[in-house]
Amino acid sequence: MEYRTQGVCASAINFDIEDGKVRNVSFTGGCNGNTQGIAKLVENMKVEDVIDRLSGIKCGFKSTSCPDQLAKALKAYVTK
Repeated sequence: MEYRTQGVCASAINFDIEDGKVRNVSFTGGCNGNTQGIAKLVENMKVEDVIDRLSGIKCGFKSTSCPDQLAKALKAYVTK
């Protein structure tokens, strides 16, 4: 699935969900090292756990962040 981000440097997040777990996360744009780190940390985690851990994280003065946007993307996936 591709999710178009809002309010962050990354423009999109791609991911797969298999058996209720997050797989193959990749960000388009953003801080390369940080987004790679997020992707590795959430690999094979349950969708609900990722949402719980990453929701509400802010980046500087922004009201959201790349981790928060990933949580929003997963919420959108779960509710569709």
